Amino acid sequence: MKGIVLAAGKGTRLYPMTKPVCKPLLPVYDKPLIYYPLAILMQAGISDVMVIVPPDETDTFRALLGDGEQFGLKITYAEQPVARGIADALLIGREFVGEDRVCLVLGDNIFYAPTLGDTLKKAAANEKGATVFGYWVEDPHPFGVVEFDKDGKAISIEEKPRHPKSNYVIPGLYFYDNQVMEIAGNLKPSARGELEITDVNLEYLHRGQLQVVPLEKDFTWLDAGTADSLLDAGRTIKEIQDETGRYVGCLEELGLQEGWIDQDHVHAIGDELSMTLYGKYLQCL
Repeated sequence: MKGIVLAAGKGTRLYPMTKPVCKPLLPVYDKPLIYYPLAILMQAGISDVMVIVPPDETDTFRALLGDGEQFGLKITYAEQPVARGIADALLIGREFVGEDRVCLVLGDNIFYAPTLGDTLKKAAANEKGATVFGYWVEDPHPFGVVEFDKDGKAISIEEKPRHPKSNYVIPGLYFYDNQVMEIAGNLKPSARGELEITDVNLEYLHRGQLQVVPLEKDFTWLDAGTADSLLDAGRTIKEIQDETGRYVGCLEELGLQEGWIDQDHVHAIGDELSMTLYGKYLQCL
């Protein structure tokens, strides 16, 4: 399975701080925001990743992530010249994905749970159809709302409904089989001129192949798209790390856990960063 991180948003809701720097490169507590969606792919067992970035920003991202080798990843880059919607990421990554399955994650979404890795690996193991997640919220009106039966089969999806049929919304993490390439290729732009990921999910629903995995109360989902949510995300990451003693979104640790890099490699990176708490954490792994 291949992984795609859509990190091409301009971050206009975060102006003026995103005028000189891309939103995915902003700090969320002690790490760049882009680390967290990459961590999602790694916990799903995905090491071959394409990062889609804004125009003329490839070198900026490469300066941070390189080719991914330090994390046990293989990272390639592509630029999204014009913001054409989330589903456009699938078209940009068409050659990269090839005949494989794909996991698409948004570059400003953060997920955490003690059992997250197991949940993601189960979703990645589904060879047929699509798997999305349902996250319970108090007020689902501003989101894409999904209704599903007791077996997790999707019944309906509505975008920002006036009368929601459930309190479960779909966060920015999607697992697809290779049918998604044909589906994305046949999409028509919506009224706002974008290729909508909701339309992709609706097509899988119509085919009877959309599975919903409900994320229970021990799961944390953060969408760091505004100044307030970015601040809240940083506070939440600090609280989790202080309480558990384990870092969230530590790519070197995840690469070590997956067996993609060894302990000596991680300790060497820790030595380079020994003046930081992050480096000291790596030294102790």
